Amino acid sequence: QVQLVESGGGLVQAGGSLRLSCAASGRTFSSYAMGWFRQAPGKEREFVTTISASGIITSYADSVKGRFTISRDNAKNTVFLQMNSLKAEDTAVYFCARGRFYSRSSNDYDYWGQGTQVTVSS
Repeated sequence: QVQLVESGGGLVQAGGSLRLSCAASGRTFSSYAMGWFRQAPGKEREFVTTISASGIITSYADSVKGRFTISRDNAKNTVFLQMNSLKAEDTAVYFCARGRFYSRSSNDYDYWGQGTQVTVSS
């Protein structure tokens, strides 16, 4: 069983930064793509970013491109999401997830963390 635990969420002013972390259990972390998704109140869960198993390939939603950066440390079984120039519309619960393969679709992710709240005040 794989467990994913997010941390680093909180309250930040617009224009500020946060860094989310997602620690994964298990010995096969480096074999899987990882992704970040978010869900705002009253909205469906949406794709934010994903990174390939090797960390070489990344993809971002247009809404965060240029502001967010995903990275991973396979030696520490951890994936990160650096969020800069935060906007009020970035407010959501952020989830990390393990992908069966590199994908932007939540249907292709099989293990999910519990989520961490990010609130951006305007």
